[in-house]
Amino acid sequence: MRQQRRFHLQWPPAGTVRFGNLRRLTPISPIFGLDRGFPIERYYIEKFLSKHRDDVRGRVLELGDDTYIRKFGGNRVEQTDVLSVVDGEGITIVADLTCADHVDSDMFDCIIFTQSIQMIYDMDAALNHLHRILKPGGVLLLTSHGISKIGRRLGRDNWGEYWHITTQSASRMLDQAFPGGSVEVSSYGNVFTAVCELHGLASEELREEELDHHDPDFEVIVCARCVKRQDSQPERNGG
Repeated sequence: MRQQRRFHLQWPPAGTVRFGNLRRLTPISPIFGLDRGFPIERYYIEKFLSKHRDDVRGRVLELGDDTYIRKFGGNRVEQTDVLSVVDGEGITIVADLTCADHVDSDMFDCIIFTQSIQMIYDMDAALNHLHRILKPGGVLLLTSHGISKIGRRLGRDNWGEYWHITTQSASRMLDQAFPGGSVEVSSYGNVFTAVCELHGLASEELREEELDHHDPDFEVIVCARCVKRQDSQPERNGG
């Protein structure tokens, strides 16, 4: 690197990069590109869920609403449940996942848990309850922010955003939460889509080959498929 600087061998040469519309101190869209089209993060989340759509079967739980159950479950789904910390239309289970002892164990064949774990300060407690309420052999499909703007802030919103995880931290946490099970952690993104995600550009503004190029050093979205051990003994409420 020292020789590169000394003999001006960088490419593009230092000082010649054209920043164009990106030379600004505020994002192009402050709401993840929702005002411009289909957000980049949602492109990646749906790519992950589409890859594992066969897991969305039987009795399925989703957080907040049933959008992805309906989109990826089809006729494989026998019963739909929606969990929220507050009651509302379409909510079938009201629970705080950090203290959800009242939710029965071994209930669900699949849990879809997208873009939410970073809003829970006690992630370990939440993951332990998610594991507990899955049936033996059940699957957790989880996604979370890697490289992203802050989406929630206490005082401005009803809850905060406490963590942005990496594939490395996700692997360690989920291996502990799913003892003896199967945990597959992956990521989506590259330096270009990370920059575009931070500026709130929409997926339609990028080419497919740009979106789908994978660089493990730029984790825009972190995903995990976790399977509860098939021969797990029935769990009591509270784990």
